[in-house]
Amino acid sequence: MSTKILIIGACGQIGTELTQKLRQAYGTENVIASDIRKLNTDVVTSGPFEVVNALDYNQIESLIEKHQIDEVYLMAALLSATAEKNPAFAWDLNMNSLFHVLNLAKAGKIKKIFWPSSIAVFGPTTPKEQTPQYTIMEPSTVYGISKQSGERWCEYYHNIYGVDVRSIRYPGLISWSSPPGGGTTDYAVDIYYKALEDKKYECFLSEETKMPMMYMDDAIKATIGIMQAPSENVKIRSSYNLAAMSFTPKVIAAEIKKHIPEFEITYAPDFRQKIADSWPASIDDSAARADWGWSHEFDLEKMTTDMLNHLSKK
Repeated sequence: MSTKILIIGACGQIGTELTQKLRQAYGTENVIASDIRKLNTDVVTSGPFEVVNALDYNQIESLIEKHQIDEVYLMAALLSATAEKNPAFAWDLNMNSLFHVLNLAKAGKIKKIFWPSSIAVFGPTTPKEQTPQYTIMEPSTVYGISKQSGERWCEYYHNIYGVDVRSIRYPGLISWSSPPGGGTTDYAVDIYYKALEDKKYECFLSEETKMPMMYMDDAIKATIGIMQAPSENVKIRSSYNLAAMSFTPKVIAAEIKKHIPEFEITYAPDFRQKIADSWPASIDDSAARADWGWSHEFDLEKMTTDMLNHLSKK
């Protein structure tokens, strides 16, 4: 029998590409995309799509029953910089959407959940370099606070109710196919667009701000990888550290200049600088590599070539 999948938040930065990859893997009709509105035409037209409010338990429940869903990928969230502008709504969306899905799984209506966490769970007191899987977590943003709380609830629902929930802590994600979604690491997406269009970019972070980053192809690979792993291999039920590369705006600008020699970067740090300063510079993801075989494919050089090739065609 085929696996039936529901993606909540399918029109977002990750959801867009995740939907296409899952449809390739499981069959278009078996992957139901959903979002609060029809925001992305590719996602809406390429297969089954439903309008759903992630905060409405009854809507989600009826969708799961209608399509006989086995697995839910809960991708709906308010990201770091956007969440700081509306903390109460960010908390409501990020937490209650998770509770709805956990409770549906507890009731036996879903077999498996994917829920994304983030490096935002770490804070200014966390070790900056090679941040360990288990370490001090004192997040200073509402996004980070909601993700850290979510990790604890995922682990609780697994331990107490046997819910098969799986999670990874995404670093900054870089993609050519969907525009930035309001995250602190989004400069690393925007910089490629501006390099091609304007040959210059004003960065909202300082030149030496080093953060963990990942190309979207690798993030999607990890997301599907942890969901397909045998249950006994997923030993951490809060969330796994995940890493690929770390760099500063200065370093990414230098890599772009190899392709576009006239490209120039300037710096005008804003409120996002404080958020970035509270996050790790590099991540130790040895647990994910050991437990379920995670490995990344893209480094900065390979990613830059791929980004500029795709954006040039766009």
